[in-house]
Amino acid sequence: MDITENQSEMAEEVQGGRLLTFFIGDVTYGIDMHHITEIVGLQAVTEVPDMPVFMKGIINLRGKIIPVMDIRLRFGIEERAYNDRTCFIVIDISGTPVGLIVDSVSEVMAVPPGEIAAVPPAGAGKSNRYVKSIGKTGSGVVLILDCERLFAEDELLRLANL
Repeated sequence: MDITENQSEMAEEVQGGRLLTFFIGDVTYGIDMHHITEIVGLQAVTEVPDMPVFMKGIINLRGKIIPVMDIRLRFGIEERAYNDRTCFIVIDISGTPVGLIVDSVSEVMAVPPGEIAAVPPAGAGKSNRYVKSIGKTGSGVVLILDCERLFAEDELLRLANL
């Protein structure tokens, strides 16, 4: 497979090239729109005992219990206080709704197939397991997340049973 075919396949994986972009610090991330259920303002999170540190707890969203994960903690980035720009992006992972706590949401953007590139190797002992591809924009890059890889299979099973 040549690089052009690889870029086309990555672009097809990103629904029509449409991404919801958001920030963690100064870094722009994107999630394929087909994973997005809704965006919700910050609300009270109920802690659940014996959960991984990156799982902040659960929220009650119109009668539905949604587990929430702080993306910063999942990525090993220092935690920071939430503010009025902090919000939840509710996504669907294999039929399980999960809220992702992000610093702020930016926009929905289209990324043409020719502007999507493979993730460069991380180096010895490192991993880019959460990033599936990179979208090039006029002003920089968007790290496109692989939502299915945000959770190990056993973690997702546990969340589905909350």
